[in-house]
Amino acid sequence: MKKSVKRLVGKRVKNQSITGSETTEELFGKAFGAYVGRDLRTAYQIIRRMIKEDHTIVMTMAGAMTPIDFATSCIIPLMKAGLVDIFTTTGANIYHDLQRVKSENWFEVDPYLGDIKLRKNCWTRIYDTAFQENDLFKADTLATKLVQKNDFNHSMTTTEFHYLLGKNLKHFVKKTSDLEESLLYQAYKNQIPIFCGAPQDGSIFLNLALLKRKIGNRYKTQIDLEKDIHEFGAYHFLAKKRWSKKLSIIMLGGGVPKNYSLQPEPYLSQICGVDVGGYDMDVQICDAHLQNGGLSSCTASEAHTWGKTSKECLKNSQYVFADVTSTFPFIVHALLQEGLKKKSRQMIHFREEAIDLLDKAIFKKSK
Repeated sequence: MKKSVKRLVGKRVKNQSITGSETTEELFGKAFGAYVGRDLRTAYQIIRRMIKEDHTIVMTMAGAMTPIDFATSCIIPLMKAGLVDIFTTTGANIYHDLQRVKSENWFEVDPYLGDIKLRKNCWTRIYDTAFQENDLFKADTLATKLVQKNDFNHSMTTTEFHYLLGKNLKHFVKKTSDLEESLLYQAYKNQIPIFCGAPQDGSIFLNLALLKRKIGNRYKTQIDLEKDIHEFGAYHFLAKKRWSKKLSIIMLGGGVPKNYSLQPEPYLSQICGVDVGGYDMDVQICDAHLQNGGLSSCTASEAHTWGKTSKECLKNSQYVFADVTSTFPFIVHALLQEGLKKKSRQMIHFREEAIDLLDKAIFKKSK
């Protein structure tokens, strides 16, 4: 083959026979040679580089994933290995994490069984997973009791709110083993900030809306949205100034968690005037179509036009068009099987330092 022609293509597509003795990484190389399989292999390779090069890693998780215990199988092991520095998710995932602390009664269900029959028998369904409606009331009670502790009597960011939820959970569980499977508790234990871009769009704040009406002026819990945005921007700014000075993102699904985790970059460059260049690497697993203009499907290339990703990120990015539950466990298994770890940033410890550093940069710019 002529060199001029060969430059147009990559390596030869040729798989190897699976023997059953392969590691997951070896399996990626043997059998994931094209289509979504190759995208998944590339995503794994990029994430592996994030870890090897000691990037600060932001992870987002959309949807309702704690109901299917995805945090236990995939997220918490990565947190414990130091592979998640900042986490962004939905109010639903936080609420159902509390629900799981109080109940183990989650069951597989036929999604075509009949919802009228399920409702009549007090079962609540999330596609092919179901639980008894009464478990929601247990989670409601837990959320309300937690927030009435003195720790919550002030204005705070979503990271502070979730940190306090994790911190106080131990007072409301009978078995400490339950905490090992709690996303909130593990984030607290490993000092990982959890952001939520729409906290009011979840059942915790549905309960707090009523609590505020009931106890009036004694209710002091407030989420400071402006401070929340600034804190997220400050973590980005710090990550680009310290450690490896590299910042990357792994997005599981799209939605608000994805959008909110990308917003610190235009906040810094467009609003604050302190451009740090955007994310350096980008992996997303999502089943949203690119053509409908939705943020969930926005590629790293499109995000670059907003200043959310760096020019280099376009060479180090992979969009995997697939369901997270059918693909990401392969990546987690490969990373942990190889024993990949990274020293945890414990970003909560750096909150004030990060904010102070960003403030100084902003005020210096404004002079």
